[in-house]
Amino acid sequence: SVASSKNVQPVEEKTALGDRGCMAFSGTLVTYGAGVGVVVSTGAHTELGKINEMLGSVEKVTTPLLRQMTKFGHALSFVILGLAAVAFFYGWLVMGQSSGEMFLAAVALSIAAIPEGLPAIMTITLAIGVRRMAQRHAIIRNLPSVDTLGSVTVICSDKTGTLTRNEMTVTSIILADKTISVGGAGYEPTGSFEYEGGQGLVESDGKDTSDEPEKSKALDDLSPDLRKLLSTGMLCTKSHLREEGNEWRLEGAPTDGAVLVVAMKAGLDRDELQARFPVVDSIPFASENKFSARLVRTPEAGGRIVMMGAPDALLDRCENEQHGAEIRSLERDKWRKHLEEQASRGLRVLGIAFKNLDTVPDSLQVEDVAGEMVLAGMVGIIDPPRREAIDAVAECKSAGIRVVMITGDHKLTAKAIAGQVGIQNENVHTGAELEEASDEDLRAWVRDTSVYARVSPEHKLRLVKALQAEGAVVAMTGDGVNDAPAIRRADVGVGMGITGTEVTKEAADMVLTDDNFASITHAVEEGRTVYDNLRKSILFILPTNGGEALTLLAAIVLGRSLPLTAAQILWVNMVTAVTLALALAFEPAEKDIMERPPRPVNAS
Repeated sequence: SVASSKNVQPVEEKTALGDRGCMAFSGTLVTYGAGVGVVVSTGAHTELGKINEMLGSVEKVTTPLLRQMTKFGHALSFVILGLAAVAFFYGWLVMGQSSGEMFLAAVALSIAAIPEGLPAIMTITLAIGVRRMAQRHAIIRNLPSVDTLGSVTVICSDKTGTLTRNEMTVTSIILADKTISVGGAGYEPTGSFEYEGGQGLVESDGKDTSDEPEKSKALDDLSPDLRKLLSTGMLCTKSHLREEGNEWRLEGAPTDGAVLVVAMKAGLDRDELQARFPVVDSIPFASENKFSARLVRTPEAGGRIVMMGAPDALLDRCENEQHGAEIRSLERDKWRKHLEEQASRGLRVLGIAFKNLDTVPDSLQVEDVAGEMVLAGMVGIIDPPRREAIDAVAECKSAGIRVVMITGDHKLTAKAIAGQVGIQNENVHTGAELEEASDEDLRAWVRDTSVYARVSPEHKLRLVKALQAEGAVVAMTGDGVNDAPAIRRADVGVGMGITGTEVTKEAADMVLTDDNFASITHAVEEGRTVYDNLRKSILFILPTNGGEALTLLAAIVLGRSLPLTAAQILWVNMVTAVTLALALAFEPAEKDIMERPPRPVNAS
């Protein structure tokens, strides 16, 4: 979900789309830089064109409600017409009644048996469900999908922004002799610092109460090397954080923002710090360098170069490391081990370094950071899961619904987030593996695999089809154009209202106004309530119609005059169905509604 650097290095032919660094795709935007390329595909042959072609060829499946109502309607019609025909010929041929009288009797019998108010009750019940869902951040675009939600057995969810907050957060700080865990999530500058092992350092509300930003009240409890890393990192940032109501908004790059927020958690103030260390010159981030750097003037009339970027790029340019209050020779193997450990936990790692200068040059060049830099440390960043998503996944489990994560992100990140939200993640398949798999292999995988990483639009569509082939009722979430084919194919397509593209929203049956996975769970609950209320209405209406039909049938068999005319029967049906049965449409959910397993797709 962030800008991707491009290069000229060739990749294997079957490399996942997200890893094709030498390709620039139609429909994407250039954020900075310039280049010359060779056009290899145009129009329908581009990746965007392939998505459009898939979207046009995807066949939308009928909802379980419509399938069952069609089946029910055909069966009921066949029985009623058969019964009316038997009654007509019995009265005419056996009882000796006139054909005109028996025709009216057969019509009255048909009217009595057919629940005329059922379509109206069904529509009203579904509409009430739509209104309830809208109050819980789910806008329904296709009315029968309300009921389909109640029979969902698998929810396929994207990761970024749906299960996670889409707010990059520093969760660990790696120094030369210790690792520190950072509490708090998202852009709110509150959280705690503690050594790995549980020894607390400080809890901060992000407020600086001292005159010296680099030695704020919160930072007084922290070690010199941690103070140096946080202040250096903050000097590297260009992002801004502002509070809107009860939410914090970031202006700038997400990774920049993560470093800014962790420094604010410790009490640093960016404006005051940059006033004490004014910027003289800077080197913006570029893919060939993999770092950004700034030259600042220090209060002691000297200069300092501060630098932040990819750890491997910084390790090549550093000769020393900050070790407590001292500066020692850099131990590269130790840092690479730290880097591998953080990556195995699904974290993105940034390195932070600095170099003190006796005099301040007029400008900063790439050659100035070629060596003699001091590594202050590294920070591990991740897009943390939503708290409510963790509860929602647990609720889905108790309701017998399996949650499957399908993401374009890296395998390690997907596995880490899946574990945090409670999705089974022992087996993780990647897009490259899906590319090689046959349809039979895929059907075998979807039975017990709940995490798929580095997938392309074709893979998402294949996974939805494989799940449906295994008898699952699938809800599929997404926000990008690449999600649209799978969303259209799913039993319930769920689009994101905030980050979603218009193409995705148009393909979806339901749009979430808050992009929150928990809203899907609420919608499933409402869907089950709608189904319960429909059953209650049908169970109320059918005995009324059955009683009327049996009364007329008895009159025909006994050769008596009809106790009710066709017009009277219509009036009774409208009163019982549309008024009395309507009360059942407003019934609240049963207490155990999210503790039952999903109803079978072929349930009557």
